[in-house]
Amino acid sequence: MAEQTLYKRLGGQEAIRAVVDEFYDRLLDDPDLGPFFEEADLEQLRRTQTEFLCEAAGGPESYEGPSVRAAHLDVPFEPQHIERAVELLYDSLAAFDVEGDDADAVVGAVAAYETDLLAGPDDPDP
Repeated sequence: MAEQTLYKRLGGQEAIRAVVDEFYDRLLDDPDLGPFFEEADLEQLRRTQTEFLCEAAGGPESYEGPSVRAAHLDVPFEPQHIERAVELLYDSLAAFDVEGDDADAVVGAVAAYETDLLAGPDDPDP
């Protein structure tokens, strides 16, 4: 029997959206990360993050938004912000009983873009 995709193990789009909603709720409540989202279109962020994770997990959805770098060029993230966001993503996944290799795979899909998340407008494209 073929192994289930991460997308199916996570429960599909609705379950991934629930994790994303939990994650953004935690980001907004965090005193260091919340201010980054004060002016953001949170519904758009939740939708595009869901698309991104669904695609990364092997689902049928496609991320159609701007590149990660382009979307974050004007956000002054520092490495400690990314580390904290990773902690919050793990916490969000654990709230839905996603742990171990599956949680690591989801976080890894996001963490792979750390350089792009930290890039500033004056940094050269890779």
